[in-house]
Amino acid sequence: MQIKTNKDKSFKFLDLFAGAGGLCEGFIQKGFNPISHVEMDTAACYTLKTRMAYYYCKRNNKLDLYYSYLQGEISREAFYSHIPLNILDSVINKTISDNSFEDICTIIDKQLDGDSLDLIIGGPPCQAYSLMGRARDVNHMLDDDRNYLYTFYARFLEKYQPKYFVFENVLGLFSAKDKNGMSYLKQMRDLFKKNGYTTKFQLLNSHDYGVLQNRKRIILIGKLNDKNFEFPQIKQWKPNAIVNDALLDLNPLQAGTGNIRKASSKKPSKWLKQANICSLEGCPITYHIARFHNDRDLKIYKKAITLWNHENQRLSYANLPSDLQTHKNTTTFIDRYKVVEGNQEASHTVVAHIAKDGHYYIHPDEKQNRSLTPREAARLQSFPDDYYFEGVKDIPCRTDAFKQIGNAVPVLMAKAIAETMKQLLIDKT
Repeated sequence: MQIKTNKDKSFKFLDLFAGAGGLCEGFIQKGFNPISHVEMDTAACYTLKTRMAYYYCKRNNKLDLYYSYLQGEISREAFYSHIPLNILDSVINKTISDNSFEDICTIIDKQLDGDSLDLIIGGPPCQAYSLMGRARDVNHMLDDDRNYLYTFYARFLEKYQPKYFVFENVLGLFSAKDKNGMSYLKQMRDLFKKNGYTTKFQLLNSHDYGVLQNRKRIILIGKLNDKNFEFPQIKQWKPNAIVNDALLDLNPLQAGTGNIRKASSKKPSKWLKQANICSLEGCPITYHIARFHNDRDLKIYKKAITLWNHENQRLSYANLPSDLQTHKNTTTFIDRYKVVEGNQEASHTVVAHIAKDGHYYIHPDEKQNRSLTPREAARLQSFPDDYYFEGVKDIPCRTDAFKQIGNAVPVLMAKAIAETMKQLLIDKT
C-alpha cells in the first residue's frame, strides 16, 4: 500500500477579507485548497464564485462552458447552474462583525466537514491604515471601525487554530496609531500572541517576485505554539522584462473603444509565458476596453507620453498651458497625470483610485493615447488573462473591475508566499 506524505497533501485554508482573490489565487496555484472566502463586497464575491467555478470546470474538462459564459453566450445564472452548490457556497458575502461571526463560522464548519484548517490568509481593508486615507480624512481615520477588524481575525485564529496564518496590509500600518498613540501593529501582534501565535513581519515589494509593478506590502506571518519562529525566506524572481512586456501584445485601442468580452493578442512576451498569465488557447481575453477621454485630457495625455518616452521626464501639472488647466491648485498633486513606465522594469503602484479616472495610469504607447484598460491593469497585478471580474449585476462593469484589481494582492507575490508556506507545512510533520 502506498503511504501518502505531507508532500501529497492539499493544505486547507480560510480566506478572510478576500477581495477579488489575488492572494487566494496565488495559494490555489501552489496547490492549496480554499475552504471558504469571506468578503463584504458583493461584486468581489461574484468574482470569487466565478473563479471557483472556473477551477471546477478546469478539473472536470468543462472549460468550454466557462468560455461560453465569458463570451456572453449564457447568463451568470445559467453558468452557475452547472456548478455544485458547495463550491459557490464557499464564498460568504458578509461583513465580519459581532452579529455575523457565528453565522460565518457555521458556514465554514459545514465546508470543513470535520476537517481542520492548516492556514488562514487575508488582511482587513487597508484604507484605515493607509497614509493617503489618513491624510484625506478629517479625523485621520481614528474613528474608523475598520481599524479594529484585526480583532475578528484573532477570533478566527482562536476558533480554528491553524498551524500558520498570513496577514497582509499596507505600508501605512507601520505608523498607524489609535487615539491614545498606541501602534495598531503592536496591538494586533500582542493579541495574536495571546492566541498562541508568534508573529514576524517583513516589508515586501511585489517587483521582487516577478510582478512588473512596485507595490510594497507588510506581510505578517504567525505560527502556532513556536516561540522561536522566524520570518521565512521567500524566494525572489526577477525576470528580464519591462512593463511593455505586459501591455503591447494586446490589440491597440483608441480612447472609448474595445471589446469587453473578447480581445485579440499577438505573440505574447516571454514574461507573459513565464508568469503563466497568457490565456489558454480558446479562452477569451476580457475587459480590454478603454475609457472615453475628452479632447482636453487627450491633449494632456499626448504631452505626458511624449515627455516620458523621449525625455524620461514626468509632466508637471503646473507647466501645462493655461487652457489645459482646470484646477487652480498647481502646487500639490502636480503629478496627477502620470504615464505607466513602459520602458522600465516596474510601473508605479496600481491602486483602487483607477476606478475613478485613468489620469494616473496613462498607456505608454503614443499612438493609443489613452489610459489603461482593466485587463492591462490586471496584468500589472499579475492576474491570469482567464481571470474574470464580476459586477453586482449580471453585466460586465468596468468600474467594479478596476476597483477589485486596484485593491488586490499581486498574484505572483502571493504565489511566492504560498510556495514558502507550503514548504513550512510540509516540514512541520
